[in-house]
Amino acid sequence: MTPDHKTSEHKTADPSVTGPRSLFDRIWDAHVVKRLEDDRDLVFVDRHVLQETTSAQAFEGLARAGRRVMHPELTVATQDHIVSTLPGRDEGTNPGGTELLGLMRANTAAHGIRHFGVDDRRQGIVHVMAHETGFALPGCLLTCGDSHTSTVGGLGAIGLGVGTSEVEHVLATQTLAITRPRNMRVTFDGALGRGISAKDIILHMIGQLGVAAGRGCAVEYAGPAIRALPIEARLTICNMSIEFGARLGLIAPDDATFAYVRGREFTPTGAAFDRAVAEWRDLVTDPDARFDRDFTIDCRQVAPQVTWGTSPQDVAGVDVAVPDPAQFADHRRRDLAAAALSYMGLEPGTPLEGIPIDVAFIGSCTNGRLSDLEAAAAVARGKRVAPNVRALVVPGSMSVKREAEALGLHRIFENAGFEWRDAGCSMCVSINEDVVAPGARCIATSNRNFENRQGLRSRTHLASPAMVAAAAIAGRITDVRKEMTA
Repeated sequence: MTPDHKTSEHKTADPSVTGPRSLFDRIWDAHVVKRLEDDRDLVFVDRHVLQETTSAQAFEGLARAGRRVMHPELTVATQDHIVSTLPGRDEGTNPGGTELLGLMRANTAAHGIRHFGVDDRRQGIVHVMAHETGFALPGCLLTCGDSHTSTVGGLGAIGLGVGTSEVEHVLATQTLAITRPRNMRVTFDGALGRGISAKDIILHMIGQLGVAAGRGCAVEYAGPAIRALPIEARLTICNMSIEFGARLGLIAPDDATFAYVRGREFTPTGAAFDRAVAEWRDLVTDPDARFDRDFTIDCRQVAPQVTWGTSPQDVAGVDVAVPDPAQFADHRRRDLAAAALSYMGLEPGTPLEGIPIDVAFIGSCTNGRLSDLEAAAAVARGKRVAPNVRALVVPGSMSVKREAEALGLHRIFENAGFEWRDAGCSMCVSINEDVVAPGARCIATSNRNFENRQGLRSRTHLASPAMVAAAAIAGRITDVRKEMTA
């Protein structure tokens, strides 16, 4: 059964909601089944995506309780976190993941759930395959046992990362009990300069406002700079809402969104698609809607960004130096910055540009889409990866890999000395074969630079795909704008 874009027969909008509403309010209110006694909302879940590390225990809980999956047609599963990204891999290539991968295949088969394993053309990272298949659509509420489910907000959808017990609850009831997030808006003014990407402006925002600024909030990204972004760049913005502390992020859908979702596997067709678009056009924020928090970012002031510490808020333009922790007024921020520099092996005042790297990683749910690979390939074309640098390009899905190969991008990367891999989370999460060695320094397009994130004692700098490609070629962090004018 192909999931229809409408599931309103399962939802009850709150009739008490009046007055101006935000984009988030409109979608949320349409999914509220009832208000619970503890002031949480019980919301209907249109779409549910499973990944192997958080689904096995959920299925075990169902079995213990003697329950079945209520709506298997509204769930899909993909293998992404533990899978090997070696070309030609199978479920046994990474021995450490064999058990969980096998359990996912068996559990989904037992419950009639579509399963996109490593042998399926649609396999990929959950936050890439969900939108590229049309399983995630504007106005839907989608859950997944992974924090970066907020990625689908780039389509004008609510994406909620949930824990294993909540995965089980959604499987059993197709609902989720959750506290309603507060409304927050960040407006991005001005046009992006040359060499500046969505990754740069979201990192800049986190650096300016902090990793806790969005806590408990549904963040709407608005403004001329956001409207000008292509859809894949909007997905990058919403992906990193989690690094902002937010519960989710979303961007109002528009004609570019509707063109993006048209013709995909699970997207409605014909008259049904036209009806869907007519409904999606109502997914807007009223001009006089009020927000609990409201910020503005001037994109004209943004340089290519690179992190220097162990939090996404430890970030600056590539053209400045590593800060002195003493410059931070808050004592806790000072202590965290000092600890971060110690872990990263950096001294205050060191220019960010010129820091040597050992590994360059292009991929992840943040920047593993076709446009990301195109941006990196434009920098790498005709050049060579620096000696002693290991450089990997890992497409976010096998569909992205096929599209990139059709354009010849794999030849550009391979000729430059990059490893060209199969789809998966890879070095972003380091619970597979792709890890950074202890003490080694990696520049990555992923979303987290925490201690030990990419391997024990690994050191991670976050940046855009173009910046990572430039660093791989130079063997050190470099300003990609110089490569673009060379």
